[in-house]
Amino acid sequence: MNVEKGDFIKISYTGKFDDGQIFDTTNEDIAKEHQIYNPRGLYGGDVIIVGAGHTIRGLDEELVGKEVGYSGEVSIPPEKAFGEHDPKMVEAYSISKFKDKNVQPGMQVEVEGKRGVVVQVIGRRARVDFNHPLAGKEVTYEYTIENKIEDIPEQIKGLLALYTGIPDIEVEMDGMRGRIITPPEITFNQRWLMSKGRIAEEILENTSVEEIEYVEKYSKQKEEENLEAESEETSAE
Repeated sequence: MNVEKGDFIKISYTGKFDDGQIFDTTNEDIAKEHQIYNPRGLYGGDVIIVGAGHTIRGLDEELVGKEVGYSGEVSIPPEKAFGEHDPKMVEAYSISKFKDKNVQPGMQVEVEGKRGVVVQVIGRRARVDFNHPLAGKEVTYEYTIENKIEDIPEQIKGLLALYTGIPDIEVEMDGMRGRIITPPEITFNQRWLMSKGRIAEEILENTSVEEIEYVEKYSKQKEEENLEAESEETSAE
C-alpha cells in the first residue's frame, strides 16, 4: 500500500544535523537521552496529512510513493527544511525596546510582535535574528511510516493531537457530521485557539465529513476532580 498526497499516516522520526546532533524526535527515550525532552510534548509518532505541510517540505515530499511500514533516511537542504538564512531578517534595536533591559546574546525576545534571538549587543543597541532557529541548516531525518489511518474519528483525533498536543480528545460521528467534544482544560490553550479553524478546514478538505461541530463538555465528576487537585496543591504549599 503506497502513500499518496492526502493520506492520513502515522509517522515516527528523528531529525539531526550533519554532526549527528539530534534536534527533534518522536521517540521519548531518544529525547531524554539527548536532553531535548519536553514534558508537555507527545511522543510515539505524529499523525499527518501527506502534502498538507504538517512537516518540512523535504520530508513531506519524501513520503509520497513509499509503502506503509517503510523506514528510511533523507538529507534535506535548507530550502526544503527550515529555509535559507535571510540577512534582512536580522535587525538592530535600542535596548529601550525590550521589556528586560539586561539583554544578552542568545536571549529569546519579542519585539514589535515578532519573536527572535539576540545575536549581538553593542552599547545600547542589540541585533535580533528573526529567522527560524534552524534556518540555513541542512538536516537529516530517519523516519518510519507506521501505518495509514482510514478511520475518520481516528484521523480527526490525530489532527487534534498534532495541533494541540492533547491526546484522545473525544470525537463522535453523526452521519457525515463530525462532533469534537472539547474538554474544559482546552479553553485557554493558545495552540487550540489559533488552530481550531484550520483543523476544521483540513478535516473537511481531506475526509468525507461534510460538517464539523465543536461542543464544550463539562461534567460534575470532572469538576470534582479539578477541585480535589486544587485542594492538594494548596495543602502542599
